[in-house]
Amino acid sequence: MNLFADSAAWQALYDTDDKYHRVASEAFKELSEQKITFYITDYVFDEAVTLILGRAGHTQAALCGDWLSHSPRVRFIRVNIEQWDEAWKLFKQYSDKHFSFTDCTSFVVMRHLKLRDAFTFDHHFEQMGFRLWPR
Repeated sequence: MNLFADSAAWQALYDTDDKYHRVASEAFKELSEQKITFYITDYVFDEAVTLILGRAGHTQAALCGDWLSHSPRVRFIRVNIEQWDEAWKLFKQYSDKHFSFTDCTSFVVMRHLKLRDAFTFDHHFEQMGFRLWPR
């Protein structure tokens, strides 16, 4: 299974006070028992580590960052200039939404990789036609 993994999932997993922590932990355990590849971008990595740092502290942020950067289950995508330009156009197009620029880069990368499912709790992915996992 190929699954895009958003910062909201990593935050929920590494921050025990997050309202989705229990769900994220159970979902991650289930995913760990499967053959899974998590796709993340450099923007998601930055956002996840930064959010976890602010909410759960440096130790948890470093644990997450180390796992994401060293796990054989993670495919790390660096947003290129064409994807960046497309994400910026998308960001400007949706003035009625509260998509972050990181969200827009994720949407673009998911489209390019033909990924339909995202491990996240961020409803913005559903607004763009992607499926949230866990459902």
